[in-house]
Amino acid sequence: MSPTKPGGEPLSWQGRLPPLLALIAGMSDVIGYLSFKVFTAHITGNIVIIVASMVRGGPPNVGEVLAVPVFMIAIACVWGIAKVFGGRGKALARLLLFLQLGLFALVLLISAVYNPEANPQGVLAIVTPLIAVSAIASQYALLRLTIPGAPSTAVMTGNTTSLILSLLDSISRGEPLTKGPREQLKRTGGALGGFIAGCLAGAAGVLWLGNLAWLFPVIASLIAVALG
Repeated sequence: MSPTKPGGEPLSWQGRLPPLLALIAGMSDVIGYLSFKVFTAHITGNIVIIVASMVRGGPPNVGEVLAVPVFMIAIACVWGIAKVFGGRGKALARLLLFLQLGLFALVLLISAVYNPEANPQGVLAIVTPLIAVSAIASQYALLRLTIPGAPSTAVMTGNTTSLILSLLDSISRGEPLTKGPREQLKRTGGALGGFIAGCLAGAAGVLWLGNLAWLFPVIASLIAVALG
């Protein structure tokens, strides 16, 4: 359960951030996959594609392979940042939101100047999506360190399961099988809706802006900083 104010009212920033972060994750995931064939917010997907490539006998995408350890290293770095700065709660959340914004801004800058997706075998085509992976890693760490009760902003299988169970408990009679079904329904519904909207926005960004589609998660990250 999310931390509350003394009067029992949920902290507003903790309620507003997860759907927006899910929007950013959806944007990043689709843009990363369409541009570089790398899931930036879905490490499980990268592992599946790597194994599938091995079974088929083809070489795996280097970016997909590196995304897994880079994500782990990025999480460790964020933990170190939290330890060094001693941040807690909203102060740490804002710091990590700025970090996410800076990393996405760097991805946009590289994409605008060098257009790395035009050379899929180039170094920048490998490095650029890994920077986006690091941005999403900071988002994941933010949730675990500052909003521990929040739904996942990228893993929608669990959110969909919680959504359906909470919906059924909310409309059924008798004792609910889940804890706080109405609140859970609201939280998981917001995350799922945000991620789907982000996927659609990311796809539209690639169609309309090409390599400048990373402008979308940058703008959304700016809004997240303002709300955080």
